[in-house]
Amino acid sequence: MSAITENEWRYNQTIKRFPSEPEPAHEAPDQLERWWGRAWGCTNDVGKLRVVLMHRPGEELLQVDASKKLDFNSYGDEQVGWYWRGDVPPDLPAMQAQHDAYVELLRAEGVEVVFIDRAAKDRMKTCYTRDSVVGIGGGAIVTRLGPRIRRGEELPATRTLASIGCPILRTINGTGVFEGGSFAWLNSKTAVVGVSSRVNEEGAKQVGEVLAAQGVELIRVQLTGYRLHIDGLFVMLTPDLALCNSALLPWWFLEELKARGISIVEVCPDDDGSIINSLAIAPGRVVMPDGVSARTERALRGAGVEILHLPYDQVILGGGGLHCSTAPLIRDEV
Repeated sequence: MSAITENEWRYNQTIKRFPSEPEPAHEAPDQLERWWGRAWGCTNDVGKLRVVLMHRPGEELLQVDASKKLDFNSYGDEQVGWYWRGDVPPDLPAMQAQHDAYVELLRAEGVEVVFIDRAAKDRMKTCYTRDSVVGIGGGAIVTRLGPRIRRGEELPATRTLASIGCPILRTINGTGVFEGGSFAWLNSKTAVVGVSSRVNEEGAKQVGEVLAAQGVELIRVQLTGYRLHIDGLFVMLTPDLALCNSALLPWWFLEELKARGISIVEVCPDDDGSIINSLAIAPGRVVMPDGVSARTERALRGAGVEILHLPYDQVILGGGGLHCSTAPLIRDEV
């Protein structure tokens, strides 16, 4: 057996004196600020919103062909894979005007808006950034979107996150499918995912692995029928208040909310689904689309919620609302 060399001895002494340092964890605020420039990430859905990822609707929507009307009063091309859920083709200037007003409102509230610079070719749903990026402690997860029309949104999102220095803690891979509209925080140690045609068990498992490393439990809720995302049924408004359509949520989940001290406000029958798809920009300060019923508004105001109304019907026609149009990257703790 050969004797240790002088260089090996020096190397060993160096390693012993300058060891690896697994703690503090990556997501510790001081570590993020020192090595990544700022305390990236979110561990709740209601803390003061600081940074959000968005995309202004653009030329990618021009592929909608009004001659390709489907028999359920929408537009689409099954061979190419695009679809438009509205009963009229997109009005791009009107969509842009409403999106611009949303950005202006958020900026007036002190939110930094980061834009995906350019959508991938023909990825006409890119303005619904919620689905491609999930903000968690210490950074973000880049998802893997389900249908063909959305696959490909991941690359521009990844490039944008990299350009601003936001850590990417996982990219969903293999056969995993996961869309951020079906993810929500209940509190800093509990998150929920709606399992559906847009979130399969493999995708949920991969997200759960990242969260488990941070001591976060991921609760799975099986959505019914062709419901895509949980943010059409449930959204947090304050640390202990949610807006829900409880008729479409399982009883055990409603009991779980109660056990965790979360009260609910029920949407009324005269509200459409886009009302739940709202965004808390601070605890109890919520941006909601025009059209909230008087009954729901009274209930929310009675619970101490301040509502900022915004016309958003032109963007909603494409299948996503205010919540869908934002991917929070930094929120304050609550």
